[in-house]
Amino acid sequence: MQRFGLGALATLAIALTASAAMTSTSKGDRMTTPDSPTPTSLSTNQDTEVAILGAGCFWCVEAIYEELKGTVTVESGYTGGHVEDPTYKQVVTGQTGHAEVVRLEYDPSVISFEEVLIVFYHTHDPTTLNRQGADVGTQYRSAIFYANDEQKRIAEKVTADITAEKLWDDPIVTEITPLDVYYPAENYHQDYYENNPNAPYCTFVIAPKLAKFRKEFKHLLKSS
Repeated sequence: MQRFGLGALATLAIALTASAAMTSTSKGDRMTTPDSPTPTSLSTNQDTEVAILGAGCFWCVEAIYEELKGTVTVESGYTGGHVEDPTYKQVVTGQTGHAEVVRLEYDPSVISFEEVLIVFYHTHDPTTLNRQGADVGTQYRSAIFYANDEQKRIAEKVTADITAEKLWDDPIVTEITPLDVYYPAENYHQDYYENNPNAPYCTFVIAPKLAKFRKEFKHLLKSS
């Protein structure tokens, strides 16, 4: 069993408490939410492209990419599983095979797919298999779901570059896999950080990640 120092245990306890609050709230909301996910097509207008990425809890990833310049829409959802029309309650068990992902529609004349992936690798830990912090399970895996051969090529190139740069001490375990069916998550998951900035998970997990992103990628912010 891995041993933790007191500081690490305190941090983990805070994160676990926030995660528990998140799960409780989400399950309760799901029972009273009438909408159910349905597949969304990747087709977009001719001026935009789509990226689908998994980097742990989609609330965190969505909050980051909503501030990235060139983004048109950012949506939380599910892909990579074997169950049709999955609900959050099903996905969070880890039994459906789905990953929590964001569907990012962006303007390639403003931001490139390569830049999107560089942000991806800098804003989550791609070296922990099926885990991000206190969020554990295959639904939290690090993954790039490519829609075509060009996206696959760029994903493999950026991954190799990040590895060569030794941004992370441990080997990258990010899954680079073809996109199958994508399902949008329930409405209450969308814009979660914006709508719930004072929720424990937002305060202790998302806010620090956003602060780091804003500092490191100031030149890529919509407000810059």
